[in-house]
Amino acid sequence: MLRLQRGRRVCLRTLVLLIAVPLPERWATQTEIELQPLKGSDRFMRNRRMKKWILLVLLGLQSGAVLAEGNCPPGFYPIGGKGVQGCAPIPQSGAGSQQTAPAAPVPTGEWETRWGAIAEDSGSMTTGVSTSRKSKEEAVSAAVGQCTKMGGKSCKLRIAYFNQCVAIADPKMDSAIKRSVGRSSANSAATEKIAKQDALKRCSEFEGGQSCDIVYSACSLSEFRPYR
Repeated sequence: MLRLQRGRRVCLRTLVLLIAVPLPERWATQTEIELQPLKGSDRFMRNRRMKKWILLVLLGLQSGAVLAEGNCPPGFYPIGGKGVQGCAPIPQSGAGSQQTAPAAPVPTGEWETRWGAIAEDSGSMTTGVSTSRKSKEEAVSAAVGQCTKMGGKSCKLRIAYFNQCVAIADPKMDSAIKRSVGRSSANSAATEKIAKQDALKRCSEFEGGQSCDIVYSACSLSEFRPYR
């Protein structure tokens, strides 16, 4: 059965041409003779010649269909095995096919380090602090200066830290003398919560186990500075 598909236009065109082209004179004469009533061996020979003619036409149609199905538009090539046909684009070669690498992102700024410090006068327990300074020297100088202004006679650096948080834990105040008795602890950590936890834990381990409170906490975290 002939199907009207794109790949079989050649088959239909071939069939039309076979029908439209007139038969040679010898074939026409032979056809007229074969149209006459025949018997016996003549009828057998006529049927045999007709079968050969039909077979040749069918073979021509089939070969034409195969050629038509293998055609692809410009820039494509046939793919697929027997019974499965398709077209795929022809791969491009050369510099034109190379993909350009994406441009590297342009930085808009940078993260700057920030320092903090704590200074104390151990005799009077006077304390000075500083946060968010651009250098360690600046942070220490500010903390010692504050301690001195508050009455400290011998203010010294207790702890300096950068891009972190800090906490101080002191022993609980003795109500009789109105001051803390024991050792305090100063600890730095990534977050203020962790710094407080570490300071309390360490303070409670001094003097055979003492009760402590957080008396100071702060952070000096890195700050982003845009270029524009």
